[in-house]
Amino acid sequence: MLYYLFRALEQFGVPGSGMWSYISFRSLLALMLALVISAWFGEKFIKFMKRRNISETQRDASIDPFGINKIGVPSMGGVIIIVAILVPCLLLGRLRNIYMILMIVTTVWLGALGFLDDYIKIFRKNKDGLAGRYKILGQVGLGLIVGLTLYLSPDAVVRENVEIARNSQPNIEVVHKSEAVKSTKTTIPFVKNNNLDYTEIMSFMGDYKSIGGVLLMILVTVLVIAAVSNGANLNDGMDGMAAGNSAIICIALGILAYVSSHIEYASYLNIMYIPGSQELVIFICAAIGALIGFLWYNAYPAQIFMGDTGSLTIGGIIAVLAIIIHKELLLPILCGIFLLESLSVILQVEYFKFWKHRGKQRRIFKRTPIHDAFRTLPSQLVPGCDYLLGKWPAGAWHESKITVRFWISTILLAAAAIITLKIR
Repeated sequence: MLYYLFRALEQFGVPGSGMWSYISFRSLLALMLALVISAWFGEKFIKFMKRRNISETQRDASIDPFGINKIGVPSMGGVIIIVAILVPCLLLGRLRNIYMILMIVTTVWLGALGFLDDYIKIFRKNKDGLAGRYKILGQVGLGLIVGLTLYLSPDAVVRENVEIARNSQPNIEVVHKSEAVKSTKTTIPFVKNNNLDYTEIMSFMGDYKSIGGVLLMILVTVLVIAAVSNGANLNDGMDGMAAGNSAIICIALGILAYVSSHIEYASYLNIMYIPGSQELVIFICAAIGALIGFLWYNAYPAQIFMGDTGSLTIGGIIAVLAIIIHKELLLPILCGIFLLESLSVILQVEYFKFWKHRGKQRRIFKRTPIHDAFRTLPSQLVPGCDYLLGKWPAGAWHESKITVRFWISTILLAAAAIITLKIR
């Protein structure tokens, strides 16, 4: 809203009003404002929750050796993150931009889904929360909204990158088509000609391959949103873990969004130019500020947990951001920690079921998600159960050490994801 106000004042020559046209100014302002809101509102929210004794169900001490320190700690802290993201975006963003609209819808949609899950856990005293099928249904619904909007909206277009050879120059030059078009292409890492077209994958459909390409793109959108939001949800098991990892991932996505919105950088990196995606940088900066401000209270020992209200929302935000800038195939690298958490749970469950049908009790890891294996003592293992990796890691690490080491791993993965733009 302030963006439109100051752009109107610029017409009357009001000094300083022209600054609001610069993405760099609005982005940094969004980051600072989100951080301040998160820190200020966070304190008020924590006091409100404590006055009403609203805290998550006490964790099992046999699973969490540090759980005794978490008695009475409020949950649903994702509300702080959501408010700290939405306020700067509504004030500083261009609200008619299709990508900003999609990100606001994503935040509200998954925030409501996560809030309902936390509400059931806390107020209904049901540890299982919202049934898994309803979570998946909500994620699928959002995926359909995002996918169909990107296909149907006339504002969601790209200018594709094309390599041409000049007779007078030995090197290949990258240019962008002059016409912005709808595209079912995405960037594929480590490949020279780095655009993968979903329509070409569906070429076996003959005359209907275009429709098939759109359907495949929407299907990928649904799968990516579900996978990343669930991965972030699983990663939220230690103080500061999910917030720190998500902030690092958002920084990398901010860089990718900025170069995708700048035609010269897009040409240099040989990626698609996406007009209008510069507004995503403002949203991402708001998300980074909100997460850093939340860490003020969520770092060990946590004064509040983000709950599913925060983790599902942050995971969905990351997924939709990557989809909009056509970088969803970079997510297995960029969100490698989330992927590892999800795979550890899937492998553990399937391995246990396989041997259970044969009358044996066997597991791969000491505990899952994988971060729990690092804080599990040998004395906490299930008696009579054989563990494939029961001695790894030896002993138990302190929660804060596990969290920082996961952050470091995410920094390396984020750097690797950005480097893939040049390593082909």
